Amino acid sequence: MDLGKDLVAASTTPLVLAILAAGDSYGYAIIKRVDELSEGHLRWTDGMLYPVLHRLERQGLVASRWRASEAGRRRKYYRLTKEGRAALAAQREQWQVVDDTLRGIWLRLRTA
Repeated sequence: MDLGKDLVAASTTPLVLAILAAGDSYGYAIIKRVDELSEGHLRWTDGMLYPVLHRLERQGLVASRWRASEAGRRRKYYRLTKEGRAALAAQREQWQVVDDTLRGIWLRLRTA
């Protein structure tokens, strides 16, 4: 099933924050992790992810630094900041309200 771009876009911030809460990561690894966690339903591209990472960095929710990978290639790793952890908690709460609300609406519409 193809998910609409608006839904995919709305999910990027909380998912990036949640992935980084588990540990530092770089762009390609984040894209692969989202694909894995969503069982292929969310297909992100680097052109979609990097603007999000840069915005989160400007907002102070993530920080970055360059590191050499095991293969010697330099990669920009991102980590969650204290402010990012607070934002993640708020995002989770908001998404839970949306999920609960939609489930209730679908149930009411099904029984109407």
